[in-house]
Amino acid sequence: MNMNFNFFIPTKLIFGIGKINELGIQNMPGNKALLLISNGKSAKLSGALERTQEQLCKAGIEYAVCANIHENPSKEVVMEGAAFSRENDCDFIVALGGGAVLDSAIAIAAMATNPGDLWDYVSGGSGKEQPLVNAPLPIVTIPLTAGTASEINHWGVITKTDTHEKIGFGGDERLYPTLAIVDPELMKTVPAKYTAYQGFDALFHNTEVMISSGINIMSEMAALSAIENIAKYLPRAVANGNDLEAREHIAYGSTIAGIAMQLTSTTAKHSMEHAMSAYHPNLPHGAGLIMISKAFYEFFIEKHACDGQFVKMARAMGIEKADKPGDFISALIQLQKACGVDDLKMSQYGFKPHESMTLALNARETMGGLFLANPCEMTDEDCAGIFDKSYR
Repeated sequence: MNMNFNFFIPTKLIFGIGKINELGIQNMPGNKALLLISNGKSAKLSGALERTQEQLCKAGIEYAVCANIHENPSKEVVMEGAAFSRENDCDFIVALGGGAVLDSAIAIAAMATNPGDLWDYVSGGSGKEQPLVNAPLPIVTIPLTAGTASEINHWGVITKTDTHEKIGFGGDERLYPTLAIVDPELMKTVPAKYTAYQGFDALFHNTEVMISSGINIMSEMAALSAIENIAKYLPRAVANGNDLEAREHIAYGSTIAGIAMQLTSTTAKHSMEHAMSAYHPNLPHGAGLIMISKAFYEFFIEKHACDGQFVKMARAMGIEKADKPGDFISALIQLQKACGVDDLKMSQYGFKPHESMTLALNARETMGGLFLANPCEMTDEDCAGIFDKSYR
């Protein structure tokens, strides 16, 4: 086991049921907030928006609500949010929502204070890889879903729709949120289907860390803890959204993934799904990850790339006497069935069999760095083969 690791997360994390009620007594990083929410109704219907507004008023903070964020957020939405922030003289961001909102906040924070276009600063694909000129706006995050771990991350995934590029933007340490409030009570109204999609996204963050070439003693500790909690409690959260104990454990697993990913990179699985939803933006990220999960992990099992890691994960997922890598696949299939997501089909989202190599090439061109974290080599043909095996 690798004993070397670097760890830096400057975010103050406040976790637990009812913790949204402590937002108003925190030191805020500014005087007027860009209150960023999705273009849907979830934040309003759940009461999260009203409770957050009450807390901001308690803290004496002015705010302007920007409700333009959609699933798989685009570069255009980011630039609109940045312009809105400048027009309203906002000096920090409060990101209230799921992964799309949290990811967008990272990019909006950068573009609210920097010239040009977001793609001037993106690394990968057609991005120009320029460094940020000016310090981004500070960010406060309040996740309403348990999946991305973006509440304590300094990366956000944004899509450039005209070129089918879905790329992680960030990496600048100034983009870390200053404060994160993770309150599982705010996640009770997430529909069962999306609870499952988001929960598997959190699970796969951790399972990818476990098989990554960069795994180390600390990231393994975090990832295994998260895997155990998600595998045990996700079926309960899917079955009953009001099960606060289950929500709490899934939120824990998701947030801990943010720590694990700071210690060790995820793998090409995320690059591959980003390619999928870049071409088919109606595909929820978690659903795409589920679709390719079995074939992706089987590729490395067949190569005997990291047999011991798969056994450890199988045990964490409830197969106590697991002794072979294939036990992980058994645990994965069992969990997908328990959560009702074992019958997802790529064809239902418009995918065609001939797209496999296009997706494989896009994954490497846009986020090729994650391929380097795989436990063994994966060629473009291998990658396309995983899409082929996953297609139905």
